[in-house]
Amino acid sequence: MNRSDGLVRRAVKTRDNGAEGGASGLNANTSDDDNSLNNSNRDQEDNIDDGDSKQTRLTLMEEVLLLGLKDKEGYTSFWNDCISSGLRGCILIELGLRGRVMMEKTGMRRRGLCSRKLVLKSDQPTGDVLLDEALKHIKETDPPETVQSWIEYLSGETWNPLKLRYQLKNVRERLAKNLVEKGVLTTEKQNFLLFDMTTHPLSDNVVKCRLVKKIQDAVLSKWINDPQRMDRRILALICLAHASDVIENAFAPLNDDDYELAMKRVRELLDLDFEAEAAKPNANEILWAVFMAFSK
Repeated sequence: MNRSDGLVRRAVKTRDNGAEGGASGLNANTSDDDNSLNNSNRDQEDNIDDGDSKQTRLTLMEEVLLLGLKDKEGYTSFWNDCISSGLRGCILIELGLRGRVMMEKTGMRRRGLCSRKLVLKSDQPTGDVLLDEALKHIKETDPPETVQSWIEYLSGETWNPLKLRYQLKNVRERLAKNLVEKGVLTTEKQNFLLFDMTTHPLSDNVVKCRLVKKIQDAVLSKWINDPQRMDRRILALICLAHASDVIENAFAPLNDDDYELAMKRVRELLDLDFEAEAAKPNANEILWAVFMAFSK
């Protein structure tokens, strides 16, 4: 699932604050807080309480969807066929950051991330319907499956009819409704000649502006040239936004020099040796396994 083609496209047209990608969103960069966590609890509820408690907190799935939504129209690009699997990758990483799943141990013979299975670490509910639905599927599956397989199953992109029951349906609509409940989006009905469609235009520009600025700062003014020291949620957001083909929306407002630098640093992250990064002390293996799944 190689998404590298999306890195070289840039719309020449300047976007205003109401255009796609001209806004931004929320959780502040918490790399300092993350670095202060001790080794025993970094995988437990990782960064769930990050940022200003008064700000709207979004999950990785909601952030990626918000990046992909057109601000005024309230729907994702009809040509984007990557965001579906990208959102499933977000779900697996979110479960990993919250300490619900982990990669199986390597044992005596060290195996690659692609061949290792995703296993249950805790079945405690997260309180998020989508996450809990995915967690239930993972819990009930024996023998365990790989990260690559779970992305395919949760997306419904499998030839095995027995695995279709694992598909998470209406994910974009359900995430959009979550954002409506949080006051970020609103709900409208639009007529497209032959059919009516429910859309979710942006209602809180401030939240999306924070989101875009957070991503821009992470690869520009607050760039950390060491992925192990980066805030894990920021790292996941950047890589999964690229996998979902929506990273362009965060960088489009930048001037030419900053745009090229931001894209260069995203490429540096995508060109990392994911196996080597996952093998480093205190690394979150789920992140790197998902990144590797999208690099194939």
